[in-house]
Amino acid sequence: MMSAFQEHQEELEHYEQMFGRERGRLAVSLDRLTNALVLVGQHGVYCTSQRNPALPAMDLRMINQELVHAKELVQSVMEEMRLAKLKPPS
Repeated sequence: MMSAFQEHQEELEHYEQMFGRERGRLAVSLDRLTNALVLVGQHGVYCTSQRNPALPAMDLRMINQELVHAKELVQSVMEEMRLAKLKPPS
């Protein structure tokens, strides 16, 4: 099994060049989280709750919520880094 750095080498190089090392890696992390959300969503179509077939199974809803929260946290760090870069030194 390849590491994230090996598997996503080209994407990492692209975003690191565009945003810098830290923000570039966070951008690739956001892409991975988004892909995971899509996969969970697709799986939720087939794996529904027994109580309410209109909803995904509870474990998929919990996974989805955790991924959404992780994505929010990464986005907040990226925004703070962007603002810190724009702020003139005091």
